[in-house]
Amino acid sequence: MAGNDWINSYLEAILDVGPGIDEAKSSLLLRERGHFSPTRYFVEEVITGYDESDLHRSWIRAAATRGPKERNTRLENMCWRIWNLARKKKQLEVEEAQQNAKRHLERERGRKEATDDMSEDLSEGEKGEFPGDVSSHGDSVQGRMRRIVSVDLMENLTNQLKEKKLYLVLISLHGLIRGENMELGRDSDTGGQVKYVVELARALGTMPGVYRVDLLTRQVSAPDVDWSYAEPTEMLTPRTTENSMQELGESSGAYIIRIPFGPKDNYMPKELLWPHIPEFVDCALSHIQQMSKVLGEQIGGGKPVWPVAIHGHYADAGDSAALLSGALNVPMLFTGHSLGMDKLEQILKQGRQSREEINTTYKIMRRIEAEELSLDASEIVITSTRQEIEEQWRLYDGFDPVLERKLRARIKRGVNCHGRFMPRMVVIPPGMEFHHIVPHDGDMDGDMERNEENPTPDPPIWSEVMRFFTNPRKPMILALARPDPKKNITTLVKAFGECRPLREFANLTLIMGNRDNIDEMSGTNATVLLSILKLIDKYDLYGQVAYPKHHKQYEVPDIYGLAAKTKGVFINPAFIEPFGLTLIEAAAYGLPIVATKNGGPVDIHKVLDNGVLVDPHDQQSIADALLKLVSDKQLWARCRQNGLKNIHQFSWPEHCKTYLSRIAMCKPRQPQWQRSDIGFENSEPNSPGDSLRDIKDLSLNLKLSLDGEKSEGTGTLDSYLDSIDRKSNLENAKKASLMEKPDQIVGGGRNLAMRMRKYIFVISVDCDFISDIPKIMKTVMDVAGKEIPVGFILSTSLSISEVHSLLVSGGISPLDFDAFICNSGGELYYPSTSLEDSTGLPFMVDSDYQSHIEYRWGGEGLRKTLVRWATSVNDKNGEIVLEDESRTSVHCYAFNVKDPELVPPIKELRKLMRIQALRCNVIYCHNGTRLNVIPVLASRAQALRYLYIRWGMELSNFIVFVGECGDTDYEALLGGVRKTVVVKGIGNGALKLHSNRSYPLQHVLPTDSPNILQAEGCSTEEIRSSLQKLKVIKE
Repeated sequence: MAGNDWINSYLEAILDVGPGIDEAKSSLLLRERGHFSPTRYFVEEVITGYDESDLHRSWIRAAATRGPKERNTRLENMCWRIWNLARKKKQLEVEEAQQNAKRHLERERGRKEATDDMSEDLSEGEKGEFPGDVSSHGDSVQGRMRRIVSVDLMENLTNQLKEKKLYLVLISLHGLIRGENMELGRDSDTGGQVKYVVELARALGTMPGVYRVDLLTRQVSAPDVDWSYAEPTEMLTPRTTENSMQELGESSGAYIIRIPFGPKDNYMPKELLWPHIPEFVDCALSHIQQMSKVLGEQIGGGKPVWPVAIHGHYADAGDSAALLSGALNVPMLFTGHSLGMDKLEQILKQGRQSREEINTTYKIMRRIEAEELSLDASEIVITSTRQEIEEQWRLYDGFDPVLERKLRARIKRGVNCHGRFMPRMVVIPPGMEFHHIVPHDGDMDGDMERNEENPTPDPPIWSEVMRFFTNPRKPMILALARPDPKKNITTLVKAFGECRPLREFANLTLIMGNRDNIDEMSGTNATVLLSILKLIDKYDLYGQVAYPKHHKQYEVPDIYGLAAKTKGVFINPAFIEPFGLTLIEAAAYGLPIVATKNGGPVDIHKVLDNGVLVDPHDQQSIADALLKLVSDKQLWARCRQNGLKNIHQFSWPEHCKTYLSRIAMCKPRQPQWQRSDIGFENSEPNSPGDSLRDIKDLSLNLKLSLDGEKSEGTGTLDSYLDSIDRKSNLENAKKASLMEKPDQIVGGGRNLAMRMRKYIFVISVDCDFISDIPKIMKTVMDVAGKEIPVGFILSTSLSISEVHSLLVSGGISPLDFDAFICNSGGELYYPSTSLEDSTGLPFMVDSDYQSHIEYRWGGEGLRKTLVRWATSVNDKNGEIVLEDESRTSVHCYAFNVKDPELVPPIKELRKLMRIQALRCNVIYCHNGTRLNVIPVLASRAQALRYLYIRWGMELSNFIVFVGECGDTDYEALLGGVRKTVVVKGIGNGALKLHSNRSYPLQHVLPTDSPNILQAEGCSTEEIRSSLQKLKVIKE
């Protein structure tokens, strides 16, 4: 057969190249440290292009022609190896199909259990499927009112915002970020996301009602990057003054704030940043707190002005934003940009790498967990297109469009959702600046005639493109994309090459990035480019196709302009296009478009109505659409005018108005206290426990929604912003009443001394035996002595009653400690001289902390699900998981595990909770013999950040003592700006808890941090030696 001949040709080519396939640890990836490998290229062609029978026939032929020559022996051996590679590919495909089937069953089971739980409080007539008139994003079709025109909506919003002064925080960690002369395309981390976040911050900074915007990123002082990336602060100058604020202040505007974290002199790829995220969070927390105080002095009447929202961009920033949002108790927004689960699916479909290999290369499971955490913590997830919601986010455990519809329906009915929550998915297309764009009118001949007397030089890039063409005056078909298989450029070239009328009528320009030498390109890109060059030669398209090697970022507008001058067309033929920013750019320059019908272009075309959507797999339809647009002058002119007329809907001001209106729909949250020098109230949290509040969406009560719809509520943007002031007044009244009752202030003002401590020693050692904890406490206290002012905090998974018993058994007074973080971070207590607690113990609970972590706590609905899970485990293995009511508290559901080997790993239990829309932090403790389930914003590490914000205790002065391993929250205790002493020989029994993780522990531990030091043992001398090395105590 013909395919067999192709295989034999490829095999011969491999032999001609050399024995690259026999190299040790060979990979199927074409990228080999940035060098293109022809051997791997041909292997790729064989494996992906032909089935197993073809390969087997080639092997038979090679074996039959065995001769004395070494070449035939090598051919037989090589063919056998490639055949096995192809079989491995098929095996990986089967395994992935089984994984997908399992995930589908788990999703269906979880959805059914959640629906059954929520149906318990409905009448018989209400049970069953929820009404179909509710969209996946909570918009009622039957109740939809007349759409308010965009101008009216934006004018109303602008008027409401004029008197407000908001503080916004954006986070984008990887890549090189600066306001001007962005090095887009310098590497894979410095691309479209960098441009987007900078322009978003700049545009928000000019919006009425926005006082300050901080874009937090990484400070890079590496010798191989420009010095500007080491500057701590950079102000973003507005592009235009049209929307600038009338009243400016000393700190107003938009700024890039570069936070130092990780190795200072190393520009690192995003895959290597994960261990350093806690350090960024701690430094960012310090910046936000200081800025809040500064803004408070300027615009807050002396009260801190906290961010109205924290917005994370990409998984690493989403993880950071979740921690910052939890520490500050402010709303979080998230934009994924590119999603890890989608990337994993795409790589697995290629069948070349296993999950383990992919995870080693891309740290993909850590990225996916960060995206799941972002779903847990986010109020709003902003996407560019609906396709991103329906095809990409639905792959995650934490988001189910079907369950979201049911939750939205219950909210509209006012029915309890039993602590379940789905984040609000919102489509807001990226904005663009259009004020500087002047669309080209007329053709090239007309311009030449008009400019004969005063000619203006053409942009240099024009001659660079036109030199390829025999007739440069023909309409130009322009494609601007990387030479990536997903961009489908080869199909475009085939469509152009095989359509003679199109070739006669138009030229084709392919702007495929920058290159010096094909051999130095990444393997995949080189493969695509070689294929394109072969097609150009095959169809003899010389003089009709341009493919320049270089262009500058600032020359891209000139390229659009050249295509518009020739009355050309812009095409994006990608198999799937998540958004399609180039389509908007092209429309701004007056170019009609031909675009893929898969993904974002569908939404763009709905708005612009300036071209044709095509099936990217249908070569003929691509050619027909292009020919129709370039040959029909009336159609071309109509598409051009439609694009120019509607393009304003993608402007940055429109984007920002929509963005701010969505923030207004979030339930206002901020730290529960206003002053940290008067103690805190010993009162019940303001918010009710297990109620609909957990997932209440205030957008249902707004008069004006994003779509311009009216609802029955009376809330407005003013009511959202003013509610903060009302809440502040109420809390101040509570504070005043407390000052009249000094006996209620915690510890008699003892906690005010915490900020005066030179160091705070945090004992977070997870011992194999609880009885060993007092010994470690005494050792650490003995080392501290009385030479320096040291405070002590016990951080443990034990309940407060167990802590009290432990202190009594060890002869340690509770007053020796400043605070007790109990139940894995689910409770925070302070010592008291009186029996203040309801249990009669000498501790005072921090009710502010309880309110702080109440966010999205599932309450009784979560407990029922956990009990059901325990029952299912017991049905299979006997009574091994039992609820422990003695350790259970308001914000911690505790269970005992008799045999840790028989219970699912922590990742499976976490998945179960997320599938059922329950947001919580699940922790196995004490070598897996206990289970604590606490609020999603609670943890031992987050409790330390809370203490820093609440009492002003410097995080860099925290010394955390941990064992070699510990509970499943162990990784969060290491890293950050605090110092850590790892006590060797303790906690090794917990190693098995970390053996079945989604990602290896070494992917997230900052092992090279100077703030982490190992103590050889837990003796006084060994602990002292470690503290001396950390320069905590003198030698």
